[in-house]
Amino acid sequence: MSSIALVLHREKSLELARDTVVWLEDRRHEVRLDHEDAVLLGRPDLGVPTAGLAPGADLVVSFGGDGTMLRAADLAAADDVPVLGVNLGQLGYLTEVEPGSVRMALKRFLAGSYTVEERMRLSVTVERAGSGVERLVALNEAVVEKSEMGHTVRLEVDLDGRPFTSYVADGLILATPTGSTAYAFSVRGPIIDPRHRAVLLVPVAAHMLFDRAMVLRPDCEVAVRVGGDRPAGLSVDGRASGPLEPGDVVRCTGDGRPARLVTFGERDFHSVLRSKFALGDR
Repeated sequence: MSSIALVLHREKSLELARDTVVWLEDRRHEVRLDHEDAVLLGRPDLGVPTAGLAPGADLVVSFGGDGTMLRAADLAAADDVPVLGVNLGQLGYLTEVEPGSVRMALKRFLAGSYTVEERMRLSVTVERAGSGVERLVALNEAVVEKSEMGHTVRLEVDLDGRPFTSYVADGLILATPTGSTAYAFSVRGPIIDPRHRAVLLVPVAAHMLFDRAMVLRPDCEVAVRVGGDRPAGLSVDGRASGPLEPGDVVRCTGDGRPARLVTFGERDFHSVLRSKFALGDR
Protein backbone atom coordinates (compact mmCIF):
# COMPACT_ATOMS: atom_id res chain seq x y z
CA MET A 1 0.00 0.00 0.00
CA SER A 2 1.24 3.46 -0.90
CA SER A 3 0.31 6.83 0.55
CA ILE A 4 -0.68 9.42 -2.07
CA ALA A 5 -1.33 13.11 -1.31
CA LEU A 6 -3.42 15.18 -3.73
CA VAL A 7 -3.10 18.94 -4.21
CA LEU A 8 -5.98 20.48 -6.14
CA HIS A 9 -6.84 23.50 -8.23
CA ARG A 10 -10.29 23.82 -6.74
CA GLU A 11 -12.05 25.24 -9.79
CA LYS A 12 -10.79 22.71 -12.33
CA SER A 13 -9.89 19.43 -10.72
CA LEU A 14 -12.75 18.18 -8.54
CA GLU A 15 -14.26 15.62 -10.92
CA LEU A 16 -10.90 14.14 -11.91
CA ALA A 17 -9.74 14.13 -8.28
CA ARG A 18 -12.88 12.24 -7.17
CA ASP A 19 -12.29 9.63 -9.84
CA THR A 20 -8.64 9.29 -8.80
CA VAL A 21 -9.53 8.90 -5.12
CA VAL A 22 -11.93 6.05 -5.93
CA TRP A 23 -9.37 4.37 -8.17
CA LEU A 24 -6.65 4.55 -5.51
CA GLU A 25 -8.90 3.41 -2.66
CA ASP A 26 -10.14 0.45 -4.70
CA ARG A 27 -6.50 -0.65 -4.76
CA ARG A 28 -6.13 -0.07 -1.00
CA HIS A 29 -3.84 2.92 -1.22
CA GLU A 30 -4.02 5.68 1.38
CA VAL A 31 -5.21 9.06 0.06
CA ARG A 32 -4.63 12.41 1.76
CA LEU A 33 -6.05 15.83 0.98
CA ASP A 34 -5.90 19.22 2.62
CA HIS A 35 -8.91 19.62 4.93
CA GLU A 36 -10.62 22.18 2.66
CA ASP A 37 -10.07 20.09 -0.48
CA ALA A 38 -11.40 17.01 1.29
CA VAL A 39 -14.60 18.84 2.23
CA LEU A 40 -15.06 20.08 -1.35
CA LEU A 41 -14.74 16.51 -2.59
CA GLY A 42 -17.29 15.31 -0.03
CA ARG A 43 -14.62 13.21 1.69
CA PRO A 44 -13.78 15.01 4.94
CA ASP A 45 -12.48 11.70 6.31
CA LEU A 46 -9.44 12.08 4.02
CA GLY A 47 -8.56 15.56 5.25
CA VAL A 48 -5.32 16.37 7.05
CA PRO A 49 -3.66 19.67 7.98
CA THR A 50 -1.67 21.17 5.12
CA ALA A 51 1.57 20.51 7.00
CA GLY A 52 0.63 16.81 7.22
CA LEU A 53 0.17 16.20 3.49
CA ALA A 54 3.73 15.30 2.56
CA PRO A 55 5.40 13.70 5.63
CA GLY A 56 5.45 9.95 5.11
CA ALA A 57 3.78 10.14 1.68
CA ASP A 58 5.17 8.24 -1.30
CA LEU A 59 3.91 10.71 -3.89
CA VAL A 60 2.24 14.11 -4.16
CA VAL A 61 -0.02 14.54 -7.18
CA SER A 62 -0.81 18.07 -8.39
CA PHE A 63 -4.08 18.58 -10.29
CA GLY A 64 -3.97 21.98 -11.99
CA GLY A 65 -1.57 24.22 -13.85
CA ASP A 66 1.93 25.37 -13.05
CA GLY A 67 0.69 27.45 -10.09
CA THR A 68 -0.77 24.38 -8.42
CA MET A 69 2.41 22.49 -9.24
CA LEU A 70 4.52 25.16 -7.56
CA ARG A 71 2.40 24.85 -4.42
CA ALA A 72 2.66 21.06 -4.45
CA ALA A 73 6.42 21.14 -4.95
CA ASP A 74 6.80 23.55 -2.04
CA LEU A 75 4.79 21.25 0.23
CA ALA A 76 6.70 18.14 -0.86
CA ALA A 77 10.32 19.32 -1.00
CA ALA A 78 11.00 19.48 2.74
CA ASP A 79 10.27 15.75 2.99
CA ASP A 80 11.95 14.77 -0.32
CA VAL A 81 8.63 13.48 -1.68
CA PRO A 82 8.39 13.32 -5.49
CA VAL A 83 5.65 15.28 -7.25
CA LEU A 84 3.62 14.22 -10.28
CA GLY A 85 1.92 17.05 -12.18
CA VAL A 86 -1.38 16.60 -14.01
CA ASN A 87 -1.93 19.44 -16.47
CA LEU A 88 -5.29 21.17 -16.14
CA GLY A 89 -3.87 24.57 -17.06
CA GLN A 90 -2.56 26.15 -20.24
CA LEU A 91 1.19 26.00 -20.84
CA GLY A 92 2.02 23.39 -18.20
CA TYR A 93 5.83 23.52 -18.25
CA LEU A 94 6.08 21.66 -14.95
CA THR A 95 3.32 19.12 -15.36
CA GLU A 96 4.06 15.67 -16.76
CA VAL A 97 0.74 14.10 -17.80
CA GLU A 98 -2.59 15.09 -19.32
CA PRO A 99 -5.91 14.34 -17.56
CA GLY A 100 -6.68 11.25 -19.67
CA SER A 101 -3.39 9.64 -18.66
CA VAL A 102 -3.68 9.90 -14.86
CA ARG A 103 -4.46 6.24 -14.20
CA MET A 104 -1.68 5.00 -16.46
CA ALA A 105 0.77 7.41 -14.83
CA LEU A 106 -0.19 6.19 -11.36
CA LYS A 107 0.13 2.57 -12.48
CA ARG A 108 3.63 3.26 -13.75
CA PHE A 109 4.61 5.08 -10.58
CA LEU A 110 3.29 2.31 -8.33
CA ALA A 111 5.14 -0.25 -10.45
CA GLY A 112 8.39 1.72 -10.06
CA SER A 113 8.58 2.56 -13.76
CA TYR A 114 9.52 6.22 -13.47
CA THR A 115 12.44 8.57 -12.92
CA VAL A 116 12.84 11.64 -10.74
CA GLU A 117 14.20 14.90 -12.14
CA GLU A 118 15.67 17.27 -9.56
CA ARG A 119 15.10 20.99 -10.01
CA MET A 120 17.08 23.68 -8.19
CA ARG A 121 15.16 25.98 -5.85
CA LEU A 122 16.02 29.41 -4.43
CA SER A 123 16.49 30.10 -0.74
CA VAL A 124 14.99 33.53 -0.03
CA THR A 125 15.69 35.44 3.19
CA VAL A 126 13.79 38.65 3.91
CA GLU A 127 15.20 41.10 6.45
CA ARG A 128 12.70 43.77 7.49
CA ALA A 129 13.50 46.50 10.00
CA GLY A 130 11.86 45.65 13.32
CA SER A 131 10.24 42.47 11.99
CA GLY A 132 12.98 39.89 12.21
CA VAL A 133 13.86 37.50 9.40
CA GLU A 134 11.47 35.61 7.12
CA ARG A 135 12.68 32.54 5.19
CA LEU A 136 11.01 31.37 1.99
CA VAL A 137 11.82 29.02 -0.89
CA ALA A 138 11.05 29.43 -4.60
CA LEU A 139 11.02 26.96 -7.47
CA ASN A 140 10.40 29.65 -10.12
CA GLU A 141 11.39 33.09 -8.85
CA ALA A 142 11.44 35.82 -6.26
CA VAL A 143 10.41 39.26 -7.53
CA VAL A 144 11.20 42.59 -5.86
CA GLU A 145 9.15 45.26 -7.59
CA LYS A 146 7.70 48.74 -7.28
CA SER A 147 4.57 49.15 -5.21
CA GLU A 148 3.53 52.61 -6.47
CA MET A 149 1.97 52.96 -9.89
CA GLY A 150 3.73 55.40 -12.19
CA HIS A 151 7.01 55.29 -10.26
CA THR A 152 10.18 53.24 -10.39
CA VAL A 153 11.98 51.82 -7.36
CA ARG A 154 15.68 51.99 -6.52
CA LEU A 155 17.17 48.56 -5.77
CA GLU A 156 20.78 48.25 -4.57
CA VAL A 157 22.36 44.91 -5.46
CA ASP A 158 25.28 43.18 -3.73
CA LEU A 159 26.84 40.00 -5.10
CA ASP A 160 28.58 37.77 -2.56
CA GLY A 161 28.67 40.62 -0.05
CA ARG A 162 30.20 43.17 -2.43
CA PRO A 163 28.37 46.15 -3.96
CA PHE A 164 27.50 45.56 -7.62
CA THR A 165 25.16 48.31 -8.81
CA SER A 166 21.89 50.09 -8.13
CA TYR A 167 18.97 49.53 -10.47
CA VAL A 168 16.30 52.16 -11.07
CA ALA A 169 13.58 49.94 -12.48
CA ASP A 170 10.11 48.53 -12.17
CA GLY A 171 11.67 45.58 -10.39
CA LEU A 172 14.18 42.73 -10.31
CA ILE A 173 13.50 39.04 -10.93
CA LEU A 174 15.70 36.42 -9.25
CA ALA A 175 14.89 33.14 -10.96
CA THR A 176 15.96 29.52 -11.18
CA PRO A 177 16.49 27.77 -14.53
CA THR A 178 12.96 26.38 -14.10
CA GLY A 179 11.72 29.95 -13.66
CA SER A 180 13.50 31.15 -16.79
CA THR A 181 10.37 30.30 -18.80
CA ALA A 182 8.07 32.12 -16.36
CA TYR A 183 8.08 35.87 -15.55
CA ALA A 184 11.74 36.22 -16.55
CA PHE A 185 10.89 35.02 -20.06
CA SER A 186 8.25 37.74 -20.46
CA VAL A 187 10.90 40.45 -19.98
CA ARG A 188 13.27 38.81 -22.48
CA GLY A 189 15.45 36.92 -20.04
CA PRO A 190 17.36 33.89 -21.40
CA ILE A 191 15.84 30.42 -21.46
CA ILE A 192 17.94 28.02 -19.38
CA ASP A 193 17.62 24.24 -19.42
CA PRO A 194 15.91 23.43 -16.09
CA ARG A 195 18.44 20.73 -15.27
CA HIS A 196 21.16 23.37 -14.89
CA ARG A 197 21.90 25.07 -11.59
CA ALA A 198 22.16 28.86 -11.76
CA VAL A 199 20.68 32.05 -10.35
CA LEU A 200 19.19 34.30 -13.01
CA LEU A 201 18.98 38.05 -12.32
CA VAL A 202 16.69 39.96 -14.70
CA PRO A 203 15.80 43.67 -14.37
CA VAL A 204 12.27 44.73 -15.29
CA ALA A 205 12.06 47.95 -17.33
CA ALA A 206 15.37 49.30 -16.02
CA HIS A 207 15.84 53.06 -16.51
CA MET A 208 19.60 52.78 -17.05
CA LEU A 209 22.11 51.70 -19.67
CA PHE A 210 22.94 48.41 -17.92
CA ASP A 211 19.67 46.52 -18.29
CA ARG A 212 20.90 43.05 -19.23
CA ALA A 213 20.04 39.77 -17.55
CA MET A 214 22.85 37.94 -15.77
CA VAL A 215 23.32 34.21 -15.20
CA LEU A 216 25.14 33.68 -11.91
CA ARG A 217 26.56 30.56 -10.31
CA PRO A 218 24.08 28.73 -8.04
CA ASP A 219 25.84 29.52 -4.76
CA CYS A 220 26.16 33.24 -5.48
CA GLU A 221 24.36 35.25 -2.79
CA VAL A 222 22.37 38.09 -4.34
CA ALA A 223 21.28 40.77 -1.87
CA VAL A 224 18.66 43.30 -3.00
CA ARG A 225 18.23 46.33 -0.73
CA VAL A 226 15.36 48.76 -1.22
CA GLY A 227 17.06 52.14 -1.66
CA GLY A 228 15.82 55.68 -1.99
CA ASP A 229 12.55 56.64 -0.29
CA ARG A 230 10.02 54.52 -2.18
CA PRO A 231 8.70 51.18 -0.87
CA ALA A 232 8.65 47.94 -2.84
CA GLY A 233 6.85 44.62 -2.74
CA LEU A 234 8.03 41.01 -2.75
CA SER A 235 6.39 37.99 -4.34
CA VAL A 236 7.74 34.43 -4.24
CA ASP A 237 6.45 32.00 -6.88
CA GLY A 238 3.54 34.34 -7.48
CA ARG A 239 2.55 34.63 -3.82
CA ALA A 240 2.74 38.08 -2.25
CA SER A 241 5.06 38.26 0.75
CA GLY A 242 4.21 41.71 1.99
CA PRO A 243 5.66 45.19 1.56
CA LEU A 244 9.32 46.17 1.70
CA GLU A 245 10.33 49.51 3.15
CA PRO A 246 13.50 51.44 2.28
CA GLY A 247 16.43 49.65 3.91
CA ASP A 248 14.79 46.20 3.85
CA VAL A 249 16.87 43.46 2.23
CA VAL A 250 16.02 40.32 0.25
CA ARG A 251 18.81 37.72 -0.05
CA CYS A 252 18.68 34.85 -2.57
CA THR A 253 20.95 31.90 -3.28
CA GLY A 254 20.56 28.31 -4.43
CA ASP A 255 18.72 26.14 -1.91
CA GLY A 256 20.28 22.87 -0.78
CA ARG A 257 17.06 20.87 -1.16
CA PRO A 258 15.73 20.48 -4.73
CA ALA A 259 12.21 19.88 -5.95
CA ARG A 260 11.80 16.28 -7.17
CA LEU A 261 9.53 15.90 -10.20
CA VAL A 262 8.29 12.54 -11.47
CA THR A 263 8.91 11.85 -15.16
CA PHE A 264 8.35 8.84 -17.38
CA GLY A 265 11.43 8.59 -19.54
CA GLU A 266 13.81 11.48 -20.09
CA ARG A 267 12.00 14.82 -20.37
CA ASP A 268 13.11 16.47 -23.63
CA PHE A 269 13.19 20.17 -22.79
CA HIS A 270 13.70 21.19 -26.40
CA SER A 271 10.56 19.31 -27.43
CA VAL A 272 8.66 20.94 -24.58
CA LEU A 273 9.68 24.37 -25.89
CA ARG A 274 8.68 23.48 -29.44
CA SER A 275 5.30 22.28 -28.26
CA LYS A 276 4.47 25.09 -25.82
CA PHE A 277 5.51 27.84 -28.24
CA ALA A 278 4.16 26.13 -31.37
CA LEU A 279 7.57 26.26 -33.05
CA GLY A 280 6.91 24.53 -36.38
CA ASP A 281 9.48 23.02 -38.71
CA ARG A 282 11.40 25.45 -40.90
